[in-house]
Order: sequence, then C-alpha cells, then structure tokens
Amino acid sequence: NAEIEVPTQSTTYEFPNDWGLTYSYDSDAAKVRKHMVIATGLAKGSENMETFGKNMKKEMIDFVSYYRRFPKVAGKPSFSTLYTSINVLAGHYTSYGFKYPLPEKRRKRLYQEYAEIEKSLRRGR
Repeated sequence: NAEIEVPTQSTTYEFPNDWGLTYSYDSDAAKVRKHMVIATGLAKGSENMETFGKNMKKEMIDFVSYYRRFPKVAGKPSFSTLYTSINVLAGHYTSYGFKYPLPEKRRKRLYQEYAEIEKSLRRGR
C-alpha cells in the first residue's frame, strides 16, 4: 500500500456550488468524496468554513440516509468506505464544530480512505 501524501491544510479553496444529491450513485459518491477532500484540507480561519461544514454535514447525512436503503449500493466497497469516512468527518463536526480543522492523524486516515473510494468508483465497485 503506497504511502499516502497528506497535503498541508490551506485557507485557499473553491467553495462548491454543486451541493446535494442527483440520485445517481456514482456521481453522488464522487461528489461527496470531492467535497470531503476539500473539507479535510481546510485550515483554521478558512473563509466560509462554518457554512462549508454545515453544507458538508447535510450532504453526507442525506447521502447515507438515501443510499443505505439499497442493498445493491450498500454492498459496494466504495459505499462502505465512504460511510466510514462520513462517520469520521461527521463525528469531528459534532465534537469540535465547523471551525476547527481536522487533526493530522485523522486527516491521514481520511486521505487513505478517499484514495480507496476513488479506486473502487473507477472500477464501478
């Protein structure tokens, strides 16, 4: 397993304008993952960090609530890994709020999971 690179946290990012589900699993999973990658990279003092976090948490909860009802989707490796990552990020928001960046150890684990999710999605799994 290749050593994962953990990017330095930054206050510079592009605020997404594509929040919410399209109800097509592959594109929703890719989008939620993409937004989570941004969330994981945000440094303390990032602009609109709280709004970003609130949107992120809602999108993650909507994603899980919708897709876990479908056994075909719930059985996919991409879904179970994404579910795990969502629990970590949502748990961080619940414990620390939206303005506090993720600790290094948690970020490293998340970036590893994001890489796995991307691989699974590319293989249609």
